[in-house]
Amino acid sequence: MEFTVQQIAGMLRGSISGDASRKINMLAKIQEAKPGQIAFLSNPKYEHYLYTTLASAVIVKKDIELKKEIDATLILVDDPYLSFTVLLEEYHKLTSFQKVGIEQPSYIAENAMVGNYIYRGAFSYIGNNAKIGDNVKIYPHAYVGDDVVIGDNCILQSGVKLYSGTRIGHNCTIHAGAVIGSDGFGFAPQADGSYKTIPQLGNVVIEDNVSIGSNTVIDCATLFGDATIIHRGVKLDNLIQIAHNVEIGQNTVIAAQTGISGSTKIGENCIIAGQVGIAGHLVVANKIGIGAQAGIGKSIDKEGAKIMGSPAFDVKSYYKSYAVFKKLPSLNERMTELENRLKVTSTVDGSPYANDKVN
Repeated sequence: MEFTVQQIAGMLRGSISGDASRKINMLAKIQEAKPGQIAFLSNPKYEHYLYTTLASAVIVKKDIELKKEIDATLILVDDPYLSFTVLLEEYHKLTSFQKVGIEQPSYIAENAMVGNYIYRGAFSYIGNNAKIGDNVKIYPHAYVGDDVVIGDNCILQSGVKLYSGTRIGHNCTIHAGAVIGSDGFGFAPQADGSYKTIPQLGNVVIEDNVSIGSNTVIDCATLFGDATIIHRGVKLDNLIQIAHNVEIGQNTVIAAQTGISGSTKIGENCIIAGQVGIAGHLVVANKIGIGAQAGIGKSIDKEGAKIMGSPAFDVKSYYKSYAVFKKLPSLNERMTELENRLKVTSTVDGSPYANDKVN
């Protein structure tokens, strides 16, 4: 694919300084770019590369003051980093949605319905009554179970498994190995010490513009008619476990290896770092920030709170506590020294305090 600088500037709503007819076919870092590629300059530390780069075009801040002559054509914008991100997104869309057609062997049930511009990779499976929108890309070895609904412009990477009844909105990306709709962890203890499996009959609903990382698992709800819900705009990293009946509010982001126990409700616009553990049946308010490896054992009611630690508490208090905690070894040594001195004093005059001169 090839675009002119003029076309790219129009997409970014930027102005041009230089040759607008130059052809661009690739994105690159400013220090590594070659002719035919476009880069961006946002960090002033990299400005010296602007005068040596081989890039055909560079996206820069519109009020930049050049110190030397440059060869590259400039696209002048308000925010170079954001503009380059927009360009990356458009490039990703173009490259990700190119594939069209059906590879064999693959299977689709006779009563399944699929839209236009579909790609079905080899060994993919589409079950009974499945409904798949336009421009959906299903990569090899992906499984779409019975009664699954998938909206337009979705990507299912290789090895994705969508259990029966799963609902996927528009513009969603599910990365390799993710499992959506598997049984929740439901087992009832018996008198003899064994466990009886509790059937999991609900489903998973994923709204629009959601991204789900590789090997993430989202369990279905327990009861028929209930759902585990991932609201619009949520971004999930790799290796996340979301249990049955969990609800995650829109535009919340969650990093890798986090686990959320059953029936917990996470608010909107939260940021949850890696390896966080959240207990079941809790409510987490909107705009909460949770630090890495935090353990959440009770609900968080205060909107906008920042917490960390295990068990987690206010981040400012945590850092104060940590300042004390890291001194514990030296405090322990000092305490041991004091105890030894008191023992010696007690042995000499029979009084544990008579000759104590410790400051």
